[in-house]
Amino acid sequence: MIKTIVTLSGKDGVGIIAKVCTFFAENNINILDISQTTDDVNIHMMMIVNTEKYTGSFEDLVAGLNEVGKQVNCHIKAQHEDIFNMMHRI
Repeated sequence: MIKTIVTLSGKDGVGIIAKVCTFFAENNINILDISQTTDDVNIHMMMIVNTEKYTGSFEDLVAGLNEVGKQVNCHIKAQHEDIFNMMHRI
């Protein structure tokens, strides 16, 4: 299993989660865990996804998520699980 951590933050609005999940489904990326926090204005989401069946490169994944982020006016970031774990272990 190849795990990737995806974080999203920005102004909340209709269809944000749907767009992100559609991107994952169209690219054979399985969501393993998802958590989100919203208030009256903002959304913050963290997802752990399995990219084992994704056929593109990591750079392609980042570019695709950047495009989705532009469409929903949010910042989306992807990190390999190992890098994420090392950053939060210090």
